Amino acid sequence: MSGRNQLVGRIESVQISGLMAEVRVSIGGQEITSIITARSAREMQLKRGQTAAALIKATEVMILRV
Repeated sequence: MSGRNQLVGRIESVQISGLMAEVRVSIGGQEITSIITARSAREMQLKRGQTAAALIKATEVMILRV
C-alpha cells in the first residue's frame, strides 16, 4: 500500500448491494464513507462496531472554508 494517510475509527455501517459495499467509518466525531467491492467487504468480514482504518490516497486535497 502506498497511501500514507491512515485514520483509525469504528465502523458505523456496512451496506452490501450487488457487487459493491458502502462502508461508513466514524473517526473523531466525523464520518468517512467508502465504496468498496462486496467481495472485499466479505473477505475482510467487516461489521458494525469493529475498529478499521481508512486509508486515504489522493493526488489532490481541497480546503473549503466553513
